[in-house]
Amino acid sequence: MPSDKSLVAVTCTAPVNIAVVKYWGKRDEELILPLNSSLSVTLHQDQLRTTTTAAISKDFSEDRIWLNGREEDVEQPRLQACLREIRRLARKRRNTGEGDPPTPSLSDRVHVASVNNFPTAAGLASSAAGFACLAYTLARVYQVEGDLSEVARRGSGSACRSLYGGFVEWQMGQRADGKDSVARQVAPESHWPQLRVLILVVSAERKPTGSTVGMQTSVQTSALLKFRAEALVPARMAEMARCIQERDFPRFAELTMKDSNQFHATCLDTFPPISYLNDTSRRIMQLVHRFNAHHGHMKVAYTFDAGPNAVIFTLDDTVAEFVATVRHVFPPEANGDKFLKGLPVTPVPVSDELKATLAMEPVPGGVQYIIATQVGAGPQVLDDPDAHLLGPDGLPKPRLAA
Repeated sequence: MPSDKSLVAVTCTAPVNIAVVKYWGKRDEELILPLNSSLSVTLHQDQLRTTTTAAISKDFSEDRIWLNGREEDVEQPRLQACLREIRRLARKRRNTGEGDPPTPSLSDRVHVASVNNFPTAAGLASSAAGFACLAYTLARVYQVEGDLSEVARRGSGSACRSLYGGFVEWQMGQRADGKDSVARQVAPESHWPQLRVLILVVSAERKPTGSTVGMQTSVQTSALLKFRAEALVPARMAEMARCIQERDFPRFAELTMKDSNQFHATCLDTFPPISYLNDTSRRIMQLVHRFNAHHGHMKVAYTFDAGPNAVIFTLDDTVAEFVATVRHVFPPEANGDKFLKGLPVTPVPVSDELKATLAMEPVPGGVQYIIATQVGAGPQVLDDPDAHLLGPDGLPKPRLAA
């Protein structure tokens, strides 16, 4: 067992981000450089977050990692890419003599434990939160400073966007070495306080086609993907940034839905085609459009990442009515009391006029539950030693055992 003095541990949390202008497809697989820029909204960590502890000790014989209580292969290439990059930056900092005298030796091994408080690999951006948290935590334990976009990006492209709160742009960059492919904040989390986010969990199952494989196939076979990246996304990025700056919800909503639809169109244009949406996903899209038609303007927007779960954007004055509408069309089966998680929402009735506009037969259990959340901050360091996921021996604490 490592002695207390030899073990250095840091625990951090990082948020999920949801892209409103999607990233799909890489121009460089190894450096994870995207075909196009993207723009996302960072979600609040009270509802969705990854927590990671990294511990370094001279007494560890090898690097080890545990995800959600299970030990994983530490040789996984993307994990190794992050570790190598952090150690390279730590070595560089040490060689230039910057900062305080370093505590951990670069030859010491590291143990990492990470947990998500939401379903993993179900299209809820778990890898983005996970690798952002890994990069941020390793940087703290190795005393690395500066922009971590490159470190997080090497783990999962969209992870670089989870390094900031609020509204975040991932600039595709032009350089072959990827040094200009970085994330930057477009607006802070406090910028649009009325904006709300509802995650409609349709399935918590692992998706059938992983994002990495899906992207590779799309790049190889979809002409639409290439056209989208080159001809459409640049103007869309500028327009989306304007909508956010001006808090123009109707245009933000329309653009968000159009971009989501186009992303899934490129998946269908891929050969063989990829389909991440299911019948419930498509019914949610129909519900949103009919809800907006009933009100005569854009009050709600959907977006879908690589999975069937819907992410809904709306304003605080519309949340209660829309949640009631979802409950009407997708009545909870047995867990009515657990149907809504996260921020509290006051129950309201659905008007007969809205029901008539929807004209949709109820599908009990179509939506498993809703997570109500809002825009949130970037990664945080947890100063409380009790928050560490690893014990003094460098192994996961008992409550996290598989």
